[in-house]
Amino acid sequence: MLKRDPLAAKLTSTTYLGFDFGTKKIGVAVGQTSTASASPLQTIRSINQTPNWEIIRQLIAEWQPVGLVVGISRQQDGSDNPVTPRMLKFCRQLEGRYALPVYQQDETLSTFEAKQMLFDEVNLGAAKMWDVQDQLAAQLILQTWLNQHTAKEHH
Repeated sequence: MLKRDPLAAKLTSTTYLGFDFGTKKIGVAVGQTSTASASPLQTIRSINQTPNWEIIRQLIAEWQPVGLVVGISRQQDGSDNPVTPRMLKFCRQLEGRYALPVYQQDETLSTFEAKQMLFDEVNLGAAKMWDVQDQLAAQLILQTWLNQHTAKEHH
């Protein structure tokens, strides 16, 4: 095993940002492979169905992630649904703009699960739920990816 310089280890980020892409809004979560946990961050409202790149740029500058995880939803049979091509375009744009690896995470159930979690955990008003469900979906996407990613590292 190579000895690592403790200073260099501090500079090695294990932070990832997760995105739940929607045409009207994008949920964002942040997580670390070191802790294998993800937390909801914020919901970014899109401008005329275009991602707000300025807010995304600010988040990337602030969190300095080593990679980005984007949820990709498809039909249950694995074929694309109407929004799948836009999700894939979002992945390509993230990669092109920020020169970071972009990982795709299947998210067929994440928004549904996020809504279920909200109903089960807390009795949130509809407006509040609308605001946080995308963040929770992003958290689930990133958490699922982290679980798979960290499980591989430990085996």
